[in-house]
Amino acid sequence: LTTVIAALVLLNPLGFNYLPTSGPIKGFALTLTIGICTSMFTALVVTRVIFDLFCLSPKFTGLKMFQIFKRPSFNFIGKRWTAYVISGVLVLASIVSFVINGEKNLGIDFSGGVLIQRQFVEEVPAEKIREILVGIGLEGVSVQYYGGGKGIIIRAGGNSSRDIDDAIKAALSSKIDLDTYEQRTEMVGPKVGKKLQTQALGAIIIAVLAIMAYIWFRFNEFKFALGAVLALVHDVIITIGFLTGFLLLPIREFSIPIIAALLTIVGYSLNDTIVVFVRIRENMKSMRGESDETIINTSINQVLNRTLLTSITTLIVVIFLFIFGGAVINDFAYALMVGVVVGTYSSIYIASPVLLFWHKRRMGK
Repeated sequence: LTTVIAALVLLNPLGFNYLPTSGPIKGFALTLTIGICTSMFTALVVTRVIFDLFCLSPKFTGLKMFQIFKRPSFNFIGKRWTAYVISGVLVLASIVSFVINGEKNLGIDFSGGVLIQRQFVEEVPAEKIREILVGIGLEGVSVQYYGGGKGIIIRAGGNSSRDIDDAIKAALSSKIDLDTYEQRTEMVGPKVGKKLQTQALGAIIIAVLAIMAYIWFRFNEFKFALGAVLALVHDVIITIGFLTGFLLLPIREFSIPIIAALLTIVGYSLNDTIVVFVRIRENMKSMRGESDETIINTSINQVLNRTLLTSITTLIVVIFLFIFGGAVINDFAYALMVGVVVGTYSSIYIASPVLLFWHKRRMGK
């Protein structure tokens, strides 16, 4: 349900002006929503039917789940201060990196400009493309290569997007004697780019607040909502840090698909957190008399295999998408890949310790 909430923010069914309204993003959100609903139906109905059929066989004695750890008993809460330091450093580095890089991170969706993607029948040397662009006065544009040098993606900023587009098309056609396939051309004006920045920020804030309200309603206690939301903010900031490169890694452009990836991370990350929270709530009733640290540690260890298996299977799919998905969705897959790892970490080392801290504070301990 948390992922559906994030998808509904992207889908924007009520047509709010402060949310992204681009066609591709709505298509992604609709596909995501349909996929989640279908997956839920399969899990609740189809899986149950198949399991019942297995039960009819006298040879069927039960199902065993693969376990990474046989009987995990890690002291996660005992190492929470180390986790706080690691997370604090990553969050601070992410913020500093984003501030320093500034406009370098913004794609044409947010800064305005033109994006041109071309595919050639043979490899074209990078020097030749640069020479052509310099010849028409575009020295500082971004050029990305893919497909063994046969494909290029050119991103150029500026107010006269149409003129830049025409100049690049004419230069490529006249100076490269190869068949060229036009795959896409996108143009965004600077005013539209500023509006999209506001819409992107609004989408993230609304999604986080909606999820916070849902968690508060579901668990009927604010401490669960607080732990979940702080973990989400932690995940989003660190993912943004990886996109900005932490001043060391390659910079990834911020675009509307990246916002879709961040909202997907928000929904996905919370799934792990809710599984942990549900077990904590159950153990608070069944383990009365035990310390809060023991209850939370036991709860995390009990669902650890489930959490890791879910994250690993998701990560495998995202890695394949990152490697073989092509240049167009490479940044999107990269953001998801980082988000899955960070989200799994935060559900254990951020959400649960924050829950413990708030509970002790309320109890005056």
